[in-house]
Amino acid sequence: MPKAYLLSVYQEIKDTDAVAAYAKLALPAIQAAGGTFLARGMPAAVKENGKMERTVLIEFADLASAMAVYDSPGYQEALVALGKNAVVRDMRIVEGV
Repeated sequence: MPKAYLLSVYQEIKDTDAVAAYAKLALPAIQAAGGTFLARGMPAAVKENGKMERTVLIEFADLASAMAVYDSPGYQEALVALGKNAVVRDMRIVEGV
């Protein structure tokens, strides 16, 4: 069974305190779902239409685990802490090859 990856690319961070509160709650929720952080932070370089903003890449054992984490109670609590206007980001879940 192929692994799956959650990719979160921030386009704009408007409230760093809310992001910190979110991260404090999101980390254990993601780890509890079997997520392993492969990369997180500012990009070393951006190309084409990329932005120099925070990027996060998380690996999961399978697609079902990656899909389930977003709806988990712990991650939903993290989203509440983040709020509706703290960030603009693009989040994708992709299955490995």
